[in-house]
Amino acid sequence: MASHRRPKQPGQGYVSVITATAAVSVALSAQSASADPLPDPNKKGVQAQIDRLYEEATQATEKYNGAKETAGKLQKEADNLQAAVARKQDDLNELRRGLGSAATAQYRSGGLDPSVQLLLSSDPDAFLGEAAVLDRIGARQSEALQRFLSEQRALRQQRVQAGEKLAGLQDTRKELGNRKKEIQGKLAEAQRLLNTLTAKERAEIAAKEERANRASERIELSKKTAVGNSTGGGSQAAAPGRTGSAFEAAKTRVGMPYVWGATGPGSFDCSGLTSWAFRQAGVDLPRTSQAQASFGTRINSLGDLRPGDLVIMRTDLSHVGFYAGNGQILHSPKPGAQVRYESMARSGMPFMWGVRV
Repeated sequence: MASHRRPKQPGQGYVSVITATAAVSVALSAQSASADPLPDPNKKGVQAQIDRLYEEATQATEKYNGAKETAGKLQKEADNLQAAVARKQDDLNELRRGLGSAATAQYRSGGLDPSVQLLLSSDPDAFLGEAAVLDRIGARQSEALQRFLSEQRALRQQRVQAGEKLAGLQDTRKELGNRKKEIQGKLAEAQRLLNTLTAKERAEIAAKEERANRASERIELSKKTAVGNSTGGGSQAAAPGRTGSAFEAAKTRVGMPYVWGATGPGSFDCSGLTSWAFRQAGVDLPRTSQAQASFGTRINSLGDLRPGDLVIMRTDLSHVGFYAGNGQILHSPKPGAQVRYESMARSGMPFMWGVRV
């Protein structure tokens, strides 16, 4: 039994939090929903609203993640440009000092005609040597002046580029704030709707989450049993190499809570889980589900997927998880839920395509 490798499962206190803040349920098929109705038909409407709010919150989370990734890149580029500007300014200052010294030397030595200086010199041979040096200094000064002007133009250009990056960063940070408010607003509205339910109804919500978690445990156990069984039990072999390694890392996160914008190791959103897992395998996966959808080799048929491949869900590509074999997904599904195994057919999210990294 390999269950000792799993993180500690949430206790009663965590379940209480889920009762107050969790999503109403995993989106089930119509048959499953009809088999477990809420007592009050009006409450079913509330349930649908909460489900929609959590789905919209997860979609907004991926947009937030994209803006955050962009902000990070812009900040790095702006920092590099500003550092380059500082170095360029130091170079210009050095060139300016060199030009100033040469100009001063010319001024001091240029007051007399060279022939007169030769006559007055106590050491004509030494003077002639100095005159040759002065000629060379003049040529170098000309080159230095050209270099100075070129460096000055480059400095102005880099300053403009740095300003553009900083302006883009400011716009992106504004978008980040708007996305954050959007997510928090949807979660707050879902909480308000949850508060309209009775204690019994909220307990039923928590019970559904617990059933989903127990179903995940059964799936996990069956996979471990199949691996240890020489007959294979119909289990599919995981994809090799880094994809398989990332999938193995993701398995160790089962039971960890969904938190929007989180990238582990103790909490995750959907793309946070996949990007974290691939980092453990030495792969720098893009942050968002939309970017991950085009990162590797696209696999259109569900039948061609192998455990460890990414599965892209929803028509807007706003959800991602690991294919776990036999039509199942390992993912961080939604607010209030845990990283778990689930049937893709019962997830309520359409499969778009797979990605093999």
